[in-house]
Order: sequence, then structure tokens, then C-alpha cells
Amino acid sequence: MFNRITLVLVFVPLAIVLIALAVANRAPVAFTVDPFNPGNPALTYTLPFFVYLFIAIALGMVIGSLATWWKQGRYRKLARQRTIEAESLKQAAKSPASAINTTALPHRSN
Repeated sequence: MFNRITLVLVFVPLAIVLIALAVANRAPVAFTVDPFNPGNPALTYTLPFFVYLFIAIALGMVIGSLATWWKQGRYRKLARQRTIEAESLKQAAKSPASAINTTALPHRSN
């Protein structure tokens, strides 16, 4: 239910705004990749302006996602280490032979 509300309240207005941008910016715009020779037709692309807008938005989302993923790497590594430690503690608690060598965790009293 929450997903449907989110879809209606966020993505439908966003889609309306993007469609309005696309309709308002249909004029072709030349984009030159070579800054030293702007007249070079091999490195000049002419597309509607909204295509460049959508490419810039998508590129920004990809770069932002990669930057977030990169910055949160240490937290993922810590979570993996804690998961491995928890699994080793569970294995130690299950096997009676190794229970002598490990320190037992206190049990919760009800």
C-alpha cells in the first residue's frame, strides 16, 4: 500500500514534469565534443535539448550512486566481518567440544 502511495505522490508528478520538459525543449541543439575545432562535423552531435537534459540527469544519478557506494564501503566491510564473527560464535555454541575452549555468552534470564 505504501509503495502505491509513493508511486502516485512522487513518480506521477515527476513524470508529468519530465514530459513537460521534453515537450518544451524539442529544439535541436548542437553539442561539440572537440573544444579546439568546434566546426568539426564528425564530433558534433545535434539532438533535441531534452535528450541532453535526460542524459545529464541519468549521468548525475549514476555518478552519485557510485560515490555513495564507494563511501559506504567501510560499513559494508564491517557488516561482513560482524556476520562472519556471529556465524563463528553460533558454530562454537552448537559444537560441545569447542564449548570448553570458548567463553560462553551470558544467557538472558526472563
